[in-house]
Amino acid sequence: MTNNNDNIAVTDLTSALNEENRADLVNALKSKIQSLAGAHSDVLETLSPNVRKRVESLREIQGKHDEIEADFLKEKEALEAKYQKLYQPLYTKRYEIVNGVIEVEGAANETTDESEEDKGKKGVPSFWLNAMKNNDVLAEEISERDEGALKFLKDIKWSRIENPKGFKLEFFFDTNPYFSNTILTKTYHMIDEDEPILEKAIGTEIEWYPGKCLTQKVLKKKPKKGSKNAKPITKTESCESFFNFFKPPEVPEDDVDIDEDLAEELQNQMEQDYDIGSTIRDKIIPHAVSWFTGEAVEGDEFEDLEDDEDGDDDEDDEEEDEDEDDDDGDEEEEDSKTKKKSSAVKKSGRAQAGDGERPPECKQQ
Repeated sequence: MTNNNDNIAVTDLTSALNEENRADLVNALKSKIQSLAGAHSDVLETLSPNVRKRVESLREIQGKHDEIEADFLKEKEALEAKYQKLYQPLYTKRYEIVNGVIEVEGAANETTDESEEDKGKKGVPSFWLNAMKNNDVLAEEISERDEGALKFLKDIKWSRIENPKGFKLEFFFDTNPYFSNTILTKTYHMIDEDEPILEKAIGTEIEWYPGKCLTQKVLKKKPKKGSKNAKPITKTESCESFFNFFKPPEVPEDDVDIDEDLAEELQNQMEQDYDIGSTIRDKIIPHAVSWFTGEAVEGDEFEDLEDDEDGDDDEDDEEEDEDEDDDDGDEEEEDSKTKKKSSAVKKSGRAQAGDGERPPECKQQ
């Protein structure tokens, strides 16, 4: 069972981040670490002198390891920044070809048959739409109604942000009949990028043209017979759309008490939201052409098969353990998992990034 005193105070982190005061955050962490060091010193006092000396030697080794690891993380960040710069000219050329800014040598002279929709168009029509639809995670988010708007998507970029830590996605759109924005952004604020632990996500408010909102449906019902009101009754209802991505789940204040069901639902929504964002950042942007052609799908499925094989081994081990446990132990484990998830959202409003379930689909009446 985890001791709450051994966890870094979430309220200290939250206040520091909300005020965007890095100094306060560092001081809060130092204070907590010092208190933890004092608590763990009691362990050393219980050891015999010889064992204590050996443990002290091990701590010195650990300290040297941590110093080397700190250098590794600095070099890793610098290396990532270096290669991001090397990728940029390639991304720029990809943008120019996809959007018909430049023409590939010999392409204009080809006399192959073209569909009526693509005839006369430059570049690669619906490039980003088809790339995303070939990815299982994103395909589930894109409805048929979304496709018309996503055909105007010209480019997707991502960049790292430092204060607070995290990353930003930018979606560049051509002039279209759905909304007036030319750029839609989604920013992820992280507590720890290595874990990673998501604090919150912020999306652009989409400026929809009248009657073009893809995240809502207007339902019309005929009035009942004999009703004085002869006009149809209209009702606006939220529905599933890729563009809900830009309106992420709202994290309640720390002092708001929510029940376990709501906490678990929020946890799942935040995990799913991060999964979509990280998929776009790590898979779609760097390998967009392979997703467009479908080549990346085969590689992705191969990785899934490897994961399934590893999972089967784990399941076999778990089955052996389960035979030794009684039903009461299983129920206690489930209760423990639920309480941990609930506590994570209820106390901090933050989610461990990972896979999550989708909210119920909005259906037309």
